[in-house]
Amino acid sequence: MVLEYIIITIYSVALILIFMYALAQLNLLFNYVSAQKKEDTCARYDLENPDEVPYVTIQLPVYNELYVMERLLDNIVKLKYPREKLEIQVLDDSTDESVQSTEQKIIQLQKTGIDIQHIRRTNRQGFKAGALKEGLQIAKGDFIAIFDADFLPQEDWLLQTVPYFKNPDVGVVQTRWGHINRNYSTLTKVQAFALDAHFTLEQVGRNSKGHFINFNGTAGIWRKQCIIDAGNWEGDTLTEDLDLSYRAQLRKWKFKYLEDVKTPAELPVIISAARSQQFRWNKGGAENFQKMAKRVLSNQHIPLKTKIHSLLHLLNSSMFMMIFLVAILSIPMLYIKNEYAHLKSYFYMMSFFVMSTIIFFICYWFMFKKTYGGGFINFIKYIGTFFTFFSIAMGFSLHNTIAVVEGHIGKKSEFVRTPKFNIKSLTDSWKNNKYIRKKLSLNVVIEGLLTIYFAFGMYSAFVVGDQGGDFGLFPFHLMLFIGFGYVFFKSIFSKA
Repeated sequence: MVLEYIIITIYSVALILIFMYALAQLNLLFNYVSAQKKEDTCARYDLENPDEVPYVTIQLPVYNELYVMERLLDNIVKLKYPREKLEIQVLDDSTDESVQSTEQKIIQLQKTGIDIQHIRRTNRQGFKAGALKEGLQIAKGDFIAIFDADFLPQEDWLLQTVPYFKNPDVGVVQTRWGHINRNYSTLTKVQAFALDAHFTLEQVGRNSKGHFINFNGTAGIWRKQCIIDAGNWEGDTLTEDLDLSYRAQLRKWKFKYLEDVKTPAELPVIISAARSQQFRWNKGGAENFQKMAKRVLSNQHIPLKTKIHSLLHLLNSSMFMMIFLVAILSIPMLYIKNEYAHLKSYFYMMSFFVMSTIIFFICYWFMFKKTYGGGFINFIKYIGTFFTFFSIAMGFSLHNTIAVVEGHIGKKSEFVRTPKFNIKSLTDSWKNNKYIRKKLSLNVVIEGLLTIYFAFGMYSAFVVGDQGGDFGLFPFHLMLFIGFGYVFFKSIFSKA
């Protein structure tokens, strides 16, 4: 009986933590809805007045971006801003043939009078954070805009973001990500769905009430003074953006989030690329929890509600670990429930997962409706999208749990960039991309075994107990079967 009680305890604690996170999301939904009714009265620079136009540096941190460099540079030089107040830094850590083609392109642009510099380092110390920090040392601008290689800001992007720095307390202006290849595949649709929720529900929900938010690593602009005051870029976590964001807000800098300014970008189209991105984001989140949680809790100037949201924000990736525990233990729980009648009262805990799922369903519907509109047809589409998203998200739970555990225990790993593909439509192909990792990991094999495990869970619904089965967990096991099966088969067959 000891083992049974251990299983029940771990399962129950994980369910309660997921439910607490769901309640926090529900609170963010209330914040989001109330924020839509408020008028933005922030002070803004008048960029028509030359005396109010600040100097801006655009930083483009790149590493082996052969397929998208020309597209990136052609797009960036179209940004509308007084040329005498703008410089572009291409922070190029590349080690492949893209170095030569990038250099040639930059020389062409320099001949047109554009202030653009090709900055190379002798090593990748600190990875992206190190490149940004080194570029900052010679940056002319008072404000630093940052774009990853796959981002394509609109021509008026600087005109829409820079004015908000008239408020001297604003340290960062962050814009919403768009998706140029949202409908390319099921994988891109799921990624877009999750990111849309973050860039609406979470960013607006936190920012509107003064809670901590994060610069998203790209498509945002920093006040140089804020970066330096917060301690500059540090490369000791895989999410240097989240790290500096929290250090800046602990120094009382304000962040301004612009939901209506959308910056298009390319989503990973192959699962190995999505894996590397997910691993970096989730491990980095756990690393930042270890680095920042104590600082947040001990800061006497932060309201209690902001502290709670901050801790849950930093623990965001750790929810995958809770989901994975609930998933793995759900099949033993099914048998325990039907073998030990006196323990059945403990299984009311399962309702917490149902309630959490309902809360997520409601919250994400509001975000889906914001993008696609309401109505019965869109609601039916949403149900299918939500089911697919939830299934695939759970299918990533082993992969992301490993990342989270590594982050919490302090295991260091290299910053693995997400390969870019220059994919916009279904006719574009990724198969000859030289940056794709072709080697399968042991994790993929385990995901295949977990697919079989959850198929057994579905079978178990028909045979447990003596009352003709128990189908309470069948939908959950079906979603896990689909999710792990999708991740496994995509990882096996979606290879160049």
